[in-house]
Amino acid sequence: SSQNLSEEFAEAARQLKKEAPRIQFGKIDVTYQPDLRKEFNIHEFPTVKFFVDGSREDPIDCKGVRQASAFITWVKRRTGPSTVLINSTDQAEAIINADDLAVIGFFKELHNNSVDVFCETARDVPEMSFGMTDSEDVHANYGIQKNSLVVFKKGKPVHNEVLEDGRQNKLDLTRLIKTFTLDLVTEYNLETSVKIFDVPVENHILLFTPTNSNTFNTIYENYRSAAVEFRGKIIFVLVDTNETRNGRIFEYFLIRDIDVPAVRILNLTSHAKYKMPADEVTVENLKEFCQSYLNGKAKPHLSSEEIPEDWDKMPVKVLVGKNFNRIVF
Repeated sequence: SSQNLSEEFAEAARQLKKEAPRIQFGKIDVTYQPDLRKEFNIHEFPTVKFFVDGSREDPIDCKGVRQASAFITWVKRRTGPSTVLINSTDQAEAIINADDLAVIGFFKELHNNSVDVFCETARDVPEMSFGMTDSEDVHANYGIQKNSLVVFKKGKPVHNEVLEDGRQNKLDLTRLIKTFTLDLVTEYNLETSVKIFDVPVENHILLFTPTNSNTFNTIYENYRSAAVEFRGKIIFVLVDTNETRNGRIFEYFLIRDIDVPAVRILNLTSHAKYKMPADEVTVENLKEFCQSYLNGKAKPHLSSEEIPEDWDKMPVKVLVGKNFNRIVF
């Protein structure tokens, strides 16, 4: 909520006042400042912007940062080095074990395009530690080939991404790394929904199933297996159909008891929904569905009967899924 974020923001300001007195924090209630709201194109609340060197042109957006510690890291990485230079195995171990998540770049040399993209990415992911190294000893210790990005979770490597110079895209790396703040499959609830939407991946796949059914374990394992392949491209979400608080999601996707288990993909930008053509939740069917969606071959799913010809003739209009949004909203 705005209130929570405001408190975390204030806590970050208190801590940074001692460490970095040159960085000023301020807050604006745009209800009373419509000109500023218009000038800086504020549509969502709260919005945090960072102004550099006294210029009000092109401030940097600070998105998806909710904790004071992450605010502090984000600001520090904008005003100083974004990654720690690692020269020894001891230094590497210290970073890898300091937090739940750490990202280490293993490079041949510390002056190439991949390094620049890695450092840029680190600025946008303040939730975890970043380090980089070109040390032969450190490479040998972890047995990792040069020009690789490795994500460590609780001290163990969980992902290895080869960085091809000139081919890497900062947004793709940011998306991939941020997905590690979520589980491979994230069960939807009030707490996790905030985390899910903080990860900048616009494609979400949802499995609707009761978690206490006889077939749940098999279906869930298939779902997890498919999730490994599409990490960074599609977020895998599990929706327990026995949980009454999930009722609004069933309504949004027009899921009925008879449809379960059901698999849908949602694009957050277009709000288009896609239904998995196959009924069986197998690894093969899931992979085929995800791949056809990413290739742009899947057809959006309209869970609606056709609009009756005479829907508009009487004082009480006849609404179906296809005309509901247009007429009501």
